[in-house]
Amino acid sequence: MMNNAGVRKKKANAVFEGGGVKGIGIAGALTVAGQYYDWVYVAGTSAGALIASMVAAGYTSGQIRDKVFDLDYRRFQDIDSLGEIPVIGPFLSLEFGLGIFKGNYLEEWIRETLKEKGVQRFGDLVVTENAKSPQGRYRLRVVASDISSGEMLILPQDIARYGFDPDYLEVAKAIRMSMSIPYFFQPVTIKYVGKDGKQSSSHIVDGGVLSNFPVWLFDRDTCSKGLPTLGFRLTGPNAGRPNEIRGPLSMLKALFDTMMEAHDNHYIEDKNFDRTISIPTLGVRTTDFGITAAKARELFQSGVSSAELFFKGWDYQRYLIKHVGGRIV
Repeated sequence: MMNNAGVRKKKANAVFEGGGVKGIGIAGALTVAGQYYDWVYVAGTSAGALIASMVAAGYTSGQIRDKVFDLDYRRFQDIDSLGEIPVIGPFLSLEFGLGIFKGNYLEEWIRETLKEKGVQRFGDLVVTENAKSPQGRYRLRVVASDISSGEMLILPQDIARYGFDPDYLEVAKAIRMSMSIPYFFQPVTIKYVGKDGKQSSSHIVDGGVLSNFPVWLFDRDTCSKGLPTLGFRLTGPNAGRPNEIRGPLSMLKALFDTMMEAHDNHYIEDKNFDRTISIPTLGVRTTDFGITAAKARELFQSGVSSAELFFKGWDYQRYLIKHVGGRIV
């Protein structure tokens, strides 16, 4: 396939970091990256998983941009009947639902968005030439966290742990699992029969609890040999935006934001991935569901500018020589 300049595009894999509302920046970076590469395998955590699912389903970067700007993020805050009770409602939702918001609107929006491209289950995303490969069978991989067992899940493959066929796992359900921000969205509960023959259940939450930026995911896959993997990260501490603690709920929000930001900042200091597009988030937080249209456009443009800067210096062969001794592993 050719880009707008008449240059033949190459093939690559992409991994998108989680970050809730901040994922708007990733959509911006995609509009530039899509001029250079067609994506073979894609993966992500949380909002990164959502964007990855749209890429896997066949949405163009321009179409993803339109979806991002048309979305009313405030509707993600869908409370249940308990949550509507004045003052104590959110606490009751936490006690009985394990999350303030149901997450139903989020899941249904994903379901309808993917249906527009004819995608419902992971069986719709099989890579034909690698259909017999356990690792390379599916074009999309989604990271989630099983907090009952304390294990990271790579979906759809790991759904087999619970006795289910990965082909029949609904993509929207997997994205819902990966985006279940602790305390905010109710976790997804999987009921299954354990090895002991007894009925068991697991609570699945946001993949960012265990791996918010799984850029390593395709590195050892034989099906991905010879393909670069580009990472899309959301960077920048929220300088000047202290968390306001006004009560237990705001403290939970601050706790989650701090956990994610501290994880990210440590990662920036200790790892230098030359294959990663780093997107400043301009003070936007993961749970800023009330983001203004103007701020959303600014964050989107941050992604565009970051990708433009990245591709001015990106050279896959130079990357291989520097990091893997010139060999493709």
